[in-house]
Amino acid sequence: MQNVVERKQIKNIDFNCDLAQSFGIYKNSSEYDILDYVSSVNIACGFHSGDPKTIKEALLRAKQRNVVVGAHIGYDDIQGFGYRQMDLDNDELEALVMYQVGALMTFAKAYNMEIEHVRPHGAMYKKASLDFETSQVIAKAIKKCSAWLVYYGATGEILEQVAQEENIQVAYEVHLEKIYDGAGNIDYNARDLENTELSIKRLKELLQNSQVTNNEGGRTIVKADSIHFSNKISNVKDLIIQAKSVIEPLPYNYKNALKSGWVE
Repeated sequence: MQNVVERKQIKNIDFNCDLAQSFGIYKNSSEYDILDYVSSVNIACGFHSGDPKTIKEALLRAKQRNVVVGAHIGYDDIQGFGYRQMDLDNDELEALVMYQVGALMTFAKAYNMEIEHVRPHGAMYKKASLDFETSQVIAKAIKKCSAWLVYYGATGEILEQVAQEENIQVAYEVHLEKIYDGAGNIDYNARDLENTELSIKRLKELLQNSQVTNNEGGRTIVKADSIHFSNKISNVKDLIIQAKSVIEPLPYNYKNALKSGWVE
């Protein structure tokens, strides 16, 4: 990864978080705590989480705050919150993705909204970051829903290869609490950091040099279009408030519009 990514200063970046992470009587009362600090949100589509009323509420809250909306897709695993791996064939996976994206697209349309991206969740996110074929099937399914949708995924060579082979827009995502290996991939065996000061230091290094610290004691250059802020970590609100004081987040598509010269 160090050989193919140019070390450069990052001037604009998206902040994203997940919403509608509730189902029935099981409510996530804290998920809206960081909504005021993000530039895009990923709304669960009912498989790993998110019932119809919860999805509606998340959409309307996002609309009220004028943040970009995307579909948060996962395995059909309410009981396991989408964290259990499922071995699906390609047709099953494609259908699973299209079903969820299509549901949220229709829901958004009812409120004069458009979804702009798709982000896998949990076990699906992990497998897509490690397995090219899985990531490619997800990309193909997203394109069948709309060629304009952006595929949010873990930064790394697999997402880059999928972007090139499938000609799909991708947003390379970085997590400030995750540990990375020397190739710039998430070390899923490592424990998440919950140290705000250290994470802000990592953010500044990322913005200045496109680098993340790795588990080999060095730094690896990565592509970064968006930072994911997870409610699973105890310091998330303090972290995102401080992160926003370092850089004002911009949605991925708006960032691209800035580059094009269409907006100032």
